Amino acid sequence: MFTKILIANRGEIALRIVRACKELGIESVVVFSKEDEKSLPVLLADEAICIGPREPAESYLNVPRIISAAEIAGVDAIHPGYGFLAENEQFAEVCRSSGLEFIGPSHEVMRKLGNKLEARNTLARAGIPVVPGSTKVVQSKEEVKEIVAEIGYPVILKATMGGGGRGMRVIWKKEDLETLFPLAREEAKSSFGRPDLYVEKYIVRARHIEFQILADHSGEVVHFGERNCSIQRRYQKLIEESPSPFIDQKLRQKMGEVAVKVARELGYTGAGTVEFLMDENKNFYFMEMNTRLQVEHPVTEMVTGRDLVKDQIRIAGREPLGYTQEDIKIEGSAIECRINAEDPDKNFAPSPGKITSFHTPGGPGIRVDTHVFTGYTIPACYDSLIAKLISWGLNREEALSRMKRALEEFIIEGVKTTIPFHQWVIEHEKFVKGEFFTTFVDEELQKFQQK
Repeated sequence: MFTKILIANRGEIALRIVRACKELGIESVVVFSKEDEKSLPVLLADEAICIGPREPAESYLNVPRIISAAEIAGVDAIHPGYGFLAENEQFAEVCRSSGLEFIGPSHEVMRKLGNKLEARNTLARAGIPVVPGSTKVVQSKEEVKEIVAEIGYPVILKATMGGGGRGMRVIWKKEDLETLFPLAREEAKSSFGRPDLYVEKYIVRARHIEFQILADHSGEVVHFGERNCSIQRRYQKLIEESPSPFIDQKLRQKMGEVAVKVARELGYTGAGTVEFLMDENKNFYFMEMNTRLQVEHPVTEMVTGRDLVKDQIRIAGREPLGYTQEDIKIEGSAIECRINAEDPDKNFAPSPGKITSFHTPGGPGIRVDTHVFTGYTIPACYDSLIAKLISWGLNREEALSRMKRALEEFIIEGVKTTIPFHQWVIEHEKFVKGEFFTTFVDEELQKFQQK
């Protein structure tokens, strides 16, 4: 096992990893920008090293500075958290070439999965269901038209190296293609350095379902059931829950087996998430695999009782999982609301600033993951996440009632937050019944803003 880990991240996830290290008896080192000098992770870690100014390119994305900090601190491993360099194959490779364990999959596996089109083709050949679409990069509008002739409109253009919803455009009719194809290529190039796109059939009434997996170095792979991530805006998740209200045990087992097969096919190790799209008839298709810890991992921890961060560290330290699929039981229901410093009345415009009052909810079944406190300033240069509010109940109804109570108790003053939006969603008839799709926010947001 490691004796000292460097955390190459900030905010809530850095604090989450600091806590896991403390429980494992491992020293933690946090790197930070000057903007984050007085943040909780910096205060609570065993050691903290400033690596640059507030700009991410000069700090949290600056690989030479992070590696230098790791060497100065004498750490054994680096945990990337999520975001920033977490899915950067070059960073993983540099870590290991520097004699540091990267807490995540190998850079070779990350490279396979980094190219969404290649990953899709590899898994399709292995018998994994994928959404109908192209098998190669589309270079022109004419090539897109040829594929549409086979699968029909609507389709979605995706960047091969994509992520975070960038480089994606839905094409509803041929007229849209003329303007959106060049826009998608340009966005892909500016975001990822390559203009390469591929095409998939766009599933209009889709549900976004993901399966959490862990895989150790001996080849043991398990899944922890599904998370429903269909409440999202511009492909960014807003509310997640486990288990899904419309998936029964038979379908859960089938999808879980596919998720495990994906990991085995790739020779995957560590924590990962296999993401699927599901249509109205419960046909499911592989979409992508995230090679890191997910923001929404707490809902899985709440219903399974596992600490995914500690297990992730143990696996990186070459320890076996120590349990099998039969040992994983899903008990109750959990829901997570991402509380962001955004104004939902103004199209979720960022709302950075100083928090003048901060009171977190409590009581049975409530968990709050946050790095924020009264007097903390939400910076404009980073992600707007303030906290993750998670509720657990014996069933979905109890989890919802506890979430409603917790949202009422949550006091954040000084900045606008998404709390009112979450309160509206969890009482919405479609959400309560579990009858919602990835288009929910697009279809219903105007009603919230006009209420």
